[in-house]
Amino acid sequence: MHVLMINGSPHEHGCTYTALMEMAGELTQAGVTWEILWLGAAPISGCIACGACYTGDDRCALGGIVNAALEKAEKADGFVFGSPVHYASASGAICSFLDRFMYAGPGFAGKPGCAVVSCRRGGASAAFDRLNKYMTICGMPVVSSQYWNSVHGNTPDEVRQDKEGLQVMRVLGRNMAWLLKCIDAGKLAGIEFPPPEPRIATNFIR
Repeated sequence: MHVLMINGSPHEHGCTYTALMEMAGELTQAGVTWEILWLGAAPISGCIACGACYTGDDRCALGGIVNAALEKAEKADGFVFGSPVHYASASGAICSFLDRFMYAGPGFAGKPGCAVVSCRRGGASAAFDRLNKYMTICGMPVVSSQYWNSVHGNTPDEVRQDKEGLQVMRVLGRNMAWLLKCIDAGKLAGIEFPPPEPRIATNFIR
């Protein structure tokens, strides 16, 4: 079992990374492998609605970090999307990334995912809500903890002083590992994820 963790912060080893690493420690103890993919500090283009990802190759025509992540996603059993809070929302980089990644990517349904946010003071729950919407539209089981998945602090050292936030990350890591193992056990018992129905699109203006 393998988890792909996305670090949507412009700082590779900042507060978001600190939160993800606390979670990663629990995954390791549970025998689940993981990797962190940093989106970098360069601008990431948003989706331009070109439709090229419908050609069947499950890649984005704009390329870059999104396609690199899609290659890794093929081998991932679970996902973590981490972001700092910018203006009470997830970072622009991770939103642009996820607009393309989730749209172009194959087979997210049935794979567990969770959001992790890092903030100095406020806006964590709004950013957390924004990220959860990507998973719930794709049929992904959303992994929860014992509180909303956030840490507080303006530096990694301050985050390490957020004892409650770090505990939330540890519980989140254990819950992710547990759900992955439950899904794996279900498959061995012949229980598969429900097949999808053909999508129905209903427009409000006719």
